[in-house]
Amino acid sequence: MTDQETGLRVLALTDAPQWDEAVWAQPRGTIFSASGWGTYKARRGAAVERLSVVDEAGDCLGLAQVQRRRRGPARQLYLQGGPLLTHKGERQGEAVMRALLAHLALGPLDLLVVDFNQAESPGAVLGLLATGFRPVAKASRHTLEVDLTRGLDTVQAEMEQRWRKALRKAERNAALTLRFLDDPAERLRAFDAFTAMYAALKTRKGFSNDFDAASYRDLAANDPRHVMLEVREGEELCLVRIAHVSRDRFTDFFTASTERAKANAAAYLAVWSFIRRGAEEGCRVFDFGGIDPANNRGVYDFKRGLTRNVASTGPLWLYGRNRLVTAAAGAVLAR
Repeated sequence: MTDQETGLRVLALTDAPQWDEAVWAQPRGTIFSASGWGTYKARRGAAVERLSVVDEAGDCLGLAQVQRRRRGPARQLYLQGGPLLTHKGERQGEAVMRALLAHLALGPLDLLVVDFNQAESPGAVLGLLATGFRPVAKASRHTLEVDLTRGLDTVQAEMEQRWRKALRKAERNAALTLRFLDDPAERLRAFDAFTAMYAALKTRKGFSNDFDAASYRDLAANDPRHVMLEVREGEELCLVRIAHVSRDRFTDFFTASTERAKANAAAYLAVWSFIRRGAEEGCRVFDFGGIDPANNRGVYDFKRGLTRNVASTGPLWLYGRNRLVTAAAGAVLAR
């Protein structure tokens, strides 16, 4: 459809390889805007639409993968990992957002949430502000980052002593080995082991989340932008760690381990291996995947031993036609 106000067209892209080619051509493309994440969300019950905003010349200005869910008379729309603006679209962020809003045609009780997941650009943020989106900040939307451009020696020098000591302990353990997994069959087996360990970890630690490992299994195993690492002590698998990689960021994603990993410091060796891999791949930042000091102190203490460079992962951005609906949703999300 063509938006009468902006003159831009919004096209649905149904070809997944074509979509991914467009996403990864953008410097801020991430797994959250790629087709695999949309497939995962569709398996979890969302209706997923992949949209390209083009100008009169047919040039792509923006990309948006929208997840839709109906809650009674209302729809909840979630735009994750975007909107991504192309180089040409960066100067037309407001027009792109107006075209998307016209296409989505929100009802009076509908709510649209934009979650950049580190993919924000100046043009995209200005587009949200100009079209009336409201930012909602949350304390848990922070992460710790390691600047890989400063070199690995600098990273080691700035570690806390306890972190350096644990890493040295793991490196001296000749029985402790690690492997990055590239073969899809090996990655599937490792992901199955991760799933079992992750379920046991949630029981042991008493936490829960909505991550559905079974629905994500084949997607992670077959996507080379997911980096999968296993750590063994002798023949025993004690840790599986998964990251995802974009052009500039190497992001810690999920990890699961046995009780043995606590004693042999496998997590320290795994994270350090991720940092080295990220530097080798030319990434500028190692992202520790988020922190929540108030509710998960143990993980926070582990991560801050490596770096205290805290960074915001950005607010959620809300848009709705009904101000009361938007305000109520903002209050809930802020908690």
